[in-house]
Amino acid sequence: MNDIMKMQLALPAGSLETYIQSVNRIPMISADEERRLAERYQFENDLDAARTLVMSHLRFVVRVARGYGGYGLPLADLIQEGNIGLMKAVKRFDPRIGVRLVSFAVHWIRAEIHEFILRNWRIVKIATTKAQRKLFFNLRSAKKRLGWLNSEEVDEVAKDLGVSSRDVLEMEKRLSHYDTSFDGPETDDDSDILAPVAYLEDKSAGPEEQLENEQLDGRHQETLQNAMASLDDRSRDIIARRWLTDNKATLHELAAEYDVSAERIRQIENNAMKKLRESFAV
Repeated sequence: MNDIMKMQLALPAGSLETYIQSVNRIPMISADEERRLAERYQFENDLDAARTLVMSHLRFVVRVARGYGGYGLPLADLIQEGNIGLMKAVKRFDPRIGVRLVSFAVHWIRAEIHEFILRNWRIVKIATTKAQRKLFFNLRSAKKRLGWLNSEEVDEVAKDLGVSSRDVLEMEKRLSHYDTSFDGPETDDDSDILAPVAYLEDKSAGPEEQLENEQLDGRHQETLQNAMASLDDRSRDIIARRWLTDNKATLHELAAEYDVSAERIRQIENNAMKKLRESFAV
């Protein structure tokens, strides 16, 4: 094992807030200093340089880990796993590629947290393949946006992710058994309740991730707008009313409006979705 992975970054038991306050006090480093430190580690095996890179980004791990608080796992454990991902990122970071470490490290941090969630979240018994793991995280996101899926949405999710409709229904049922109130139970005392609302990410404290998310959202919005513009009027209207509005139209409603069968509307929708996915894949 590389020496960088032997760094002692364990969180002190029962002192999570103290740990978070401590890492937030660690000075951030400039792009030039980051590049110099990375070069010293990569080309001279300077472990002190690697340690500085890791320590200066621990606050970023905390912010990423807070985004996974709704899975019901201890925040301290999520942070610890994220720290492992950060160390792996520092180990592989090449200062010559021209990007900041924070942008490079987010993949490794999230990958370790994902693995930890899948190993420890008690209801995840079918997420053993790559497709099912993708289903697990995508379905949680979809349920927050849509609530319970109807039969058409189940079929679409199954098709998009390469799993069976039965897998989607089974995962949805299991997910519903582990949901918890966003705000936590109402109590008359002042005791701390570990509810998802307690783990909301503090955007004001993290300019790096906030900028990265804004840039990524902007690129996605631009790609979607260009892809939608490439569709014919009917396909664009069907996609917009089926996927981009709060009150989604049904296949039968659109079929009656366009004087075609519901199956024809489904075909038009599927063809349009295929074109949109191809645009995002470029």
